[in-house]
Amino acid sequence: MLRGVSTVDASMESLHHGSHAHLLEEVDVAGLEATARLDAIIVPTAWPAGALRHAMEVGKAIGVPVVALCSRASAPEEALRLAGHLDAAVLTVGVDGTLARLLPSFDTDRLLRANGFGTTSDLSLKRNLGLVLARGLGWRRVLFLDDDIHVEEPEQLHRAAALVDRFRAVGLANSGYHDNSVVCHAYRAVGGRQGTFIGGGAMIVDALRTESFHPSIYNEDWLYLLGDGVPFRAARAGTMRQRSYDPFANPARAAAEELGDTLAEGLFWLLDSGRNISTAQSAYWGDALFRRRGFIDLVIGELDGSAEHRRMRRSLEAARGRSAAITHRLCEDFMEAWQADLERWRKFLVQLPLGGDPADFARRFDMPGRVMASKAHESLSQIDVSVAAYH
Repeated sequence: MLRGVSTVDASMESLHHGSHAHLLEEVDVAGLEATARLDAIIVPTAWPAGALRHAMEVGKAIGVPVVALCSRASAPEEALRLAGHLDAAVLTVGVDGTLARLLPSFDTDRLLRANGFGTTSDLSLKRNLGLVLARGLGWRRVLFLDDDIHVEEPEQLHRAAALVDRFRAVGLANSGYHDNSVVCHAYRAVGGRQGTFIGGGAMIVDALRTESFHPSIYNEDWLYLLGDGVPFRAARAGTMRQRSYDPFANPARAAAEELGDTLAEGLFWLLDSGRNISTAQSAYWGDALFRRRGFIDLVIGELDGSAEHRRMRRSLEAARGRSAAITHRLCEDFMEAWQADLERWRKFLVQLPLGGDPADFARRFDMPGRVMASKAHESLSQIDVSVAAYH
């Protein structure tokens, strides 16, 4: 536990905000009527088809299709076979790097690669493709659901989906393993008061109204929330459980998260203080980096010589080493590139036709063989949802 808790907590408060929950509205959906319906569940996945079973069962239970965005170990054909076995409505999309050409070319990607902060993760690509597909099929209310998430009560999803009429996004409350960065996991492990926020792993958004996208960086979901402008209204409603994992298994994880965690925590620090993120100029990022490094150093200082703390130390030192390569100019350049990308994304969305079916979508985006639907999916009326009334 933290030594001299009151003193250390006071120091931490000047360096790190353990919770941003005050930016959310907590909504109890139990007493709400389902005045709208969820249109689809979108699952980015890179694991064998069995990882999709729960999402398919949830979709079947509430009568909505599941979109499986498959890559790496996830084969679309295997996902369809599982859907047939479950009699679930599933649309599969085979995703590889070539599909990035369907989307705008982002300045943030070029900046990160040029400075040695590029990523091999395709999560952001999949979530952006999910937004495009939802618009193309005329789906308004969609749940982005990671394949390591268990939804406690599927019937709550339609009630929660209705809330996107009032909120920019609705995240499910996590009653399972904490969803934090490696550094924040370490802070909690030594007794720090560390909370969780909503995240893209279980988040309902209005795919027709949003004009934001997910940059290819850790905490891309936090940046997505900010991309439609501030102040923003978001809610936490319903419940889910995230499967546990070992955040300290590989120090490279902490290093890979460090830039995204620095940027997101820095921007949310401004929101916590009632300031606009537009004030995040060069001098601000110098202060943010000073706070971040002081925070990591203080957490390292709370570790003892136990085996578990030695593992935590390796991860924290990896994050601290990576932080040394982050400059205030890089943070400022990222902000400028991100704003340019948001404008580029908005122009791209204007050109997208709204409404259609999977075959039309595949033809428009030159994706023959990549988009496949189960028979159960073809029988769902949601596939032909008209957006005329919304627009």
